[in-house]
Amino acid sequence: GARLADELQAGLDAGAGALRVAPLDLADLGSVREFASSWSGPLHILVNNAGVMAMPTLTRSSEGWEAQFATNHLGHFALARQLHGALAAAGGARVVSVASIGHLFSPVVFDDLHYRFRPYDPWTSYGQSKCANILFAVGAAQRWAQDGITANALMPGNVGDTALARHIPPDVLAAIASGDGGIALPVPKRIPQGAATSALMAGSPVVEGITGRYFEDCAEAAVVPERGERTAGVASYALDQDNATRLWDLSADLLNLPR
Repeated sequence: GARLADELQAGLDAGAGALRVAPLDLADLGSVREFASSWSGPLHILVNNAGVMAMPTLTRSSEGWEAQFATNHLGHFALARQLHGALAAAGGARVVSVASIGHLFSPVVFDDLHYRFRPYDPWTSYGQSKCANILFAVGAAQRWAQDGITANALMPGNVGDTALARHIPPDVLAAIASGDGGIALPVPKRIPQGAATSALMAGSPVVEGITGRYFEDCAEAAVVPERGERTAGVASYALDQDNATRLWDLSADLLNLPR
């Protein structure tokens, strides 16, 4: 962490300000609490970007929750909730929830979030967690508008050369990239291209005041009626207000937070 901070600081323009780095493990609620409690002052932009993908076997957190849902959704939900005061203090803060086209693989299965009944599958599990990322933005947009906070979700793109793909065997990753892996994906992007939509939602005046939406390729995504071989679009279940409310309440209950 310190080495990365030094590298990033060195790349900043003169006068751009200091870079502060702190440890944060989204799979560890104690780490989330420690990070949030150490924050001081207003927070203008929160980009929930970290996550895990396609864990090959069913893995549970210390609380017994399925690990992708626990890390990708509940960790970010806990972080954002605990930083809400700092976001509200900023007066016009933006929350950016990095989701994925993978949300088309599965809606949030409220009756079996943690795979206690259905067979575990790495991709439906990932899809459920990414759908939850979108529903979080929908829920936060509704609840935090009075605080001047906007919240949106996005698909960064098919960026395969990061640690996110570490759980996918190289041969499977190559098959997916070539279109032979049984998963339809958009054309691959380089890391800067993949960061572009996040940067748009976090800082551009073009999206000032827009909230509760899902973007891809720096534009709002179209709602699609089915997955098929689609490599773009957002499912209606991921933008559904009732689903967002149900997930918000359920997540708050799991984390012992007020609804």
